[in-house]
Amino acid sequence: MSRTSIAVVDSKRLVAIFGPRDQHLRRIRSALGVGVSARDDSIQIEGAEPAVLRAAEIFEELDRIARDEGAVDPDHVSRLLAVATGEQPPVRHEPIEVHRPGKQFTPKSAGQAAYVQAIRDHDVVLCTGPAGSGKTFLAVAMAVAALRAEQVRKIVLVRPAVEAGESLGYLPGDLQAKINPYLRPLMDAMREMMDYELLKRLTEQDIVEMIPLAYMRGRTLNNAFIILDEAQNTTVSQMKMFLTRLGHGSKMVISGDTTQIDLPADRTSGLLDAMRRLRAVPGCGHVTLGGADIVRHALVQRIVEAYDR
Repeated sequence: MSRTSIAVVDSKRLVAIFGPRDQHLRRIRSALGVGVSARDDSIQIEGAEPAVLRAAEIFEELDRIARDEGAVDPDHVSRLLAVATGEQPPVRHEPIEVHRPGKQFTPKSAGQAAYVQAIRDHDVVLCTGPAGSGKTFLAVAMAVAALRAEQVRKIVLVRPAVEAGESLGYLPGDLQAKINPYLRPLMDAMREMMDYELLKRLTEQDIVEMIPLAYMRGRTLNNAFIILDEAQNTTVSQMKMFLTRLGHGSKMVISGDTTQIDLPADRTSGLLDAMRRLRAVPGCGHVTLGGADIVRHALVQRIVEAYDR
């Protein structure tokens, strides 16, 4: 029998770690077969030595999550238990610093960690994966981190204006009003990384630019971090046009879900074509995320698996 204790200075963090009505605590006890109790702002763990060590690692990581993110959700516990029980390989956590004081983002799975590392190592990265696997979110986080570190001078967020199987008809308003529905997911991700006033100021100064793919023609972007989202809905000619916008000191991240192509049946997806053409091109990174990388509601992973079947 082995025993250990982990100091948790903040009692509010202890409540977050154990979860509503001790749900997280009960899951860890059951999965690892250890005894866990709280006493004097510390977590007491006892049981077989290997299980105690694994439980201690989980509680230490949950304490870090509670400190950095303010809350612990069931998905955090699921991922840590999957690593502890050998269902998933351990994830190398390298925080991504963004424009929110005290806020950091880290990869939540081995696939996400590989994606972040590919962005660090390559000037062009192509990433495919299902909904909820962090393709857009992590790319935007890396872009904001690069801007914060003055590695780039601007961020350019791009999407093709292709409707998902239904016609929206005539949209009133000026250009910005017409393209806002297409760019909203990118804007939502940006708001996670910085407060509204800062984002508004950077947008007004053209340091953060959100545009539809059609408006990229003829441009050369130097010292920029450029993200093409929903790239599965580009044509081959559009993808070639986009890729050739890359200027000196710039990075490109191209992401999409090849199971959700909304192009006419007679059109080849530019993302699929680029993945084939650029596979052996030096400087281009390729990452494929899967169901294990989905970090939305746990039900999303089961939904994706059901459609794959």
